[in-house]
Amino acid sequence: MQNKPLRAVPNEAGPSFAGRAVERTLERRRARYASEVTRLVEAALELIESTGALEPRVSEIVARAGLSNQAFYKHFRSKRELLVAVLDAGIERLADHLAERMAERDEPLERVRAWLEGITAQALREKAAAATRPFALSRERLASAYPDEVAESEVRLTALVRDALADARAAGVLPSADPERDAETLYHLAMGWMQSRLRAGDVADPGDAERLVAFALAGLSRPGRAH
Repeated sequence: MQNKPLRAVPNEAGPSFAGRAVERTLERRRARYASEVTRLVEAALELIESTGALEPRVSEIVARAGLSNQAFYKHFRSKRELLVAVLDAGIERLADHLAERMAERDEPLERVRAWLEGITAQALREKAAAATRPFALSRERLASAYPDEVAESEVRLTALVRDALADARAAGVLPSADPERDAETLYHLAMGWMQSRLRAGDVADPGDAERLVAFALAGLSRPGRAH
């Protein structure tokens, strides 16, 4: 009888024993790789936040993660690629923080206020400013090299205020709101203000943040504004 190769992939009857063994091996490898990526990203985050360095050295990152250069370059082609992942993680943290603040407010317009206040607050407290400054300063440089990746991560921030604006329009509180475009405008207004204050190196004046929030809400509430 002619020998046939072992079937290691599924067919209509399902995977063979050998196929299940392959899947278990691949699953373990995926889990190990995911763990390594997480350790590298967290190590870079910790170094950036503790030292204020925009681009810590690869040797410092792998040492803190307890991994090797080989492990680093297995997952990232360059340090810039890792920094995009780090920026994404930082934005995810900020999005989670904003979502928590917004969840404490019942009215949709107050959720918009909470979103604005949450972003401006990053430049008002020394500890928050020190942790946020490296990401704010490196964002533009990373966005020029990886525009799609950076834009995709920032959607998490704009989605929060977009949904609040949509709720405000549905409730008749902001009948002239254009949730998609207004969310983008608010993002550039609040983030631009925060980044400029962080770039200056000092914590911002709370009065300036309050004026920005009041200005944004007044603009949204202006009757008959054009879309």
